[in-house]
Amino acid sequence: MSLRHIIEQEIRERAPIPFSRYMELCLYHPELGYYSRNAEQFGKAGDFYTSSDVHAVFGRLLARQFEEIWRAIGSPAQIEILELGPGRGLFAEDVLAWSEKKFPGFFHALHYSLAERSPKLRDRLRGVLARFLESGIASSVSESAAEKDVHRRLKPWFSDTPDGTAKAGISRDAADGFYTTGEKTREGTNTVVLNDAMDERALAPEVPVIVFANEFFDALPVEILSQQGALRVSTKDCRFVEIWVPPSAEELEFVDRYGVHPEPGERIELPLLANQYMARLAASMHTGIVIAVDYGYTRQEQLAGRHRGTLMAYRQHSATPNPYAAPGEQDLTAHVNFTALSQAAKENGMQTQPLLTQSQFLMGIGEANQFADAFEDCRLPQERAKVALQLKHLVTPAGLGESFHVLVAAKGLAPQHVEGLSGLSFAKSRL
Repeated sequence: MSLRHIIEQEIRERAPIPFSRYMELCLYHPELGYYSRNAEQFGKAGDFYTSSDVHAVFGRLLARQFEEIWRAIGSPAQIEILELGPGRGLFAEDVLAWSEKKFPGFFHALHYSLAERSPKLRDRLRGVLARFLESGIASSVSESAAEKDVHRRLKPWFSDTPDGTAKAGISRDAADGFYTTGEKTREGTNTVVLNDAMDERALAPEVPVIVFANEFFDALPVEILSQQGALRVSTKDCRFVEIWVPPSAEELEFVDRYGVHPEPGERIELPLLANQYMARLAASMHTGIVIAVDYGYTRQEQLAGRHRGTLMAYRQHSATPNPYAAPGEQDLTAHVNFTALSQAAKENGMQTQPLLTQSQFLMGIGEANQFADAFEDCRLPQERAKVALQLKHLVTPAGLGESFHVLVAAKGLAPQHVEGLSGLSFAKSRL
């Protein structure tokens, strides 16, 4: 059975579904979702590039920043890096290998946890990171946990409340293990149930943690709002059709606080799930820092007319606004609302730094040693020239430097230690 047929069957059985549920199934269905298929999504042969696909220097620079954070905390005997959505593991491999080579004290204290819910990608991680996984320096979801995860994914997309109404929002019974979305019944209330983001940790809660999320939040399902209402996906004559229902109080509150109301003919994404995830992540953290790298926007930019209607489908490096063309065979993403994400962190005890571009962040880390991390392996002028072009792609506006932004939020750390991090220094020096 194709994923299209599975989605159509759910619609027939459960009524029209929220767009977030459609997006969830397209990306995270355990067998047929985009991130679950046995296909190459990344790099030249796939559908998109990430910064780790460009050059190992991305991981090397972040390893330098992670080690600096470890020292700022006081060089504890243990520290954990929790990477959300590590994909093939290239970034983790670069961080671990460079830390082992350049920062032995940090490496000795480090445990690297990989929160990857795709069974196919977990298989890739086991190959790429075999040495670190076998030595215990790194860990992923255990086999028993993975089996339980598959079992959870097969459950219905709604759960019943004691009064018999369907519970909407986010729950443990998720297609990707992090969350699931559901539509309320007419008499139901809009409640949200989300599992603790720190469940993926390998070490005790009191051990300091660095949570790293590179292009993670843009892949969380979104709701879509227009002047017609909130989007639901239905079927007619063997094709997907869109219908609109009155928006919920939660959706309207999000727009009022963090976004803009759609103009005629316009669609706006509401990343409710991303905000809930960040809120629980921040609330459950004792001591640590979150570094989120993604393409996105602020509310001020939306008010100025930019970043309205950012939902896109990507396939073989081509973009299309049609999310219904090939369910499970194309990536679906929406830009991150950094204003909302930052506020969710603040409201749960974190101190956030001013939003940076990836260029500012990487320039701050690499400026002190003139990006020696990038060129150390070069022996010939031609090699240096090639690496220089790859580095340029990471840090210049023509590449990824201005497209991606970096949110840094900390909890339980002295403000002066966070503000003194090298990744924040380049932007401050230009004020």
